[in-house]
Amino acid sequence: MQEHLLEKLKKIKLLLLDVDGVLTDGRIIYDSKGRDSKFFDVHDGMGVYLLYKAGIKTILITAKGSQAIRPRARDMRVEAVFENISPKTAVLDKILKRYKVTSEELCFVGDDFVDLCLMKKVGFPVAVFNACPEIKQVSNYITVREGGRGAVREVAELILKAQGKWEKALKDYDA
Repeated sequence: MQEHLLEKLKKIKLLLLDVDGVLTDGRIIYDSKGRDSKFFDVHDGMGVYLLYKAGIKTILITAKGSQAIRPRARDMRVEAVFENISPKTAVLDKILKRYKVTSEELCFVGDDFVDLCLMKKVGFPVAVFNACPEIKQVSNYITVREGGRGAVREVAELILKAQGKWEKALKDYDA
């Protein structure tokens, strides 16, 4: 990875994630009662959990609410969930103040038009592999993996490795 990108990753204190298309594969399943279901990747969850253990918090910001999001967020040790947010920059000042961070210390992972405004405001914008071209164009990094298929884990590993926290993260699992 290029040195200037590694320097940006070293500054990250907070990971912001879109949900549909980033933490999920983008499919939304409705049952006969109109309840939705989403597909989450276990590797992405482990990535968020490893960040949590390393002291890097994760926040979910989604334009669409769902009852499926909060239980998954709890499992991964997500710090906060902002649902039904449009535009997504509407919560940016609140996040900066509450977590005492600057925009340069934020990484946001997105995939579609609703993410564009926030992508342009953070220090390290990331597009998942299958993001729309407009999101890729404003990104510092495009994942090798698709949204909902390990892209978040990939970003978590990049952050932990750039900050020298990867080996410590693995120690708990190498007994």
